[in-house]
Amino acid sequence: MLNKENTGLIVVDIQGKLTRLVHESNALVSNCEKLIKGVQALDLPILWLEQNPEKIGPTVDELSSLLSSPTGHQEPIIKYTFDGCENAQFVEAVKAANVDTWIVCGIEAHICVYQTAISLKRMGFEVQIVSDCVSSRELYNKNLAIKKLVNNGVELTGLEMCLFELVKDCRIPVFKEILVLIK
Repeated sequence: MLNKENTGLIVVDIQGKLTRLVHESNALVSNCEKLIKGVQALDLPILWLEQNPEKIGPTVDELSSLLSSPTGHQEPIIKYTFDGCENAQFVEAVKAANVDTWIVCGIEAHICVYQTAISLKRMGFEVQIVSDCVSSRELYNKNLAIKKLVNNGVELTGLEMCLFELVKDCRIPVFKEILVLIK
């Protein structure tokens, strides 16, 4: 089970025109918005990756506005390798976040999300892929990535499941904020 005291979020490469080409792109962006807002309400660390933004474009406005908002206070970590863990700045940020579990969302599931999640797992972190917050251009590739991730010890979760695991108790003040996001 996820625990808000030791969990953070990694947002992988939800950028430019590619975002609009992935399977069920509107649902992906909407779900990632809810996930980011929920994680921000819970005051968890968030790391944000962009793959070669000069060529692919920046993170889509819906998400970059949340991530760079006064509650977000961050800039993306730029990378050129598909695996975010090949980037020293990212690895440093992962370690500095002082959590042992990462929930991961982003695109493309079978490339950057897959490689980054596998490397995080190999570094000793618990990793959970938010299955309704990842996608690829082809559904087949998303499904293949999920299957390989699970076979390598990465867990699956969903948007609602992870947020409610992190909230734990309907009596805490942030519960109502999370509930509004889900409805």
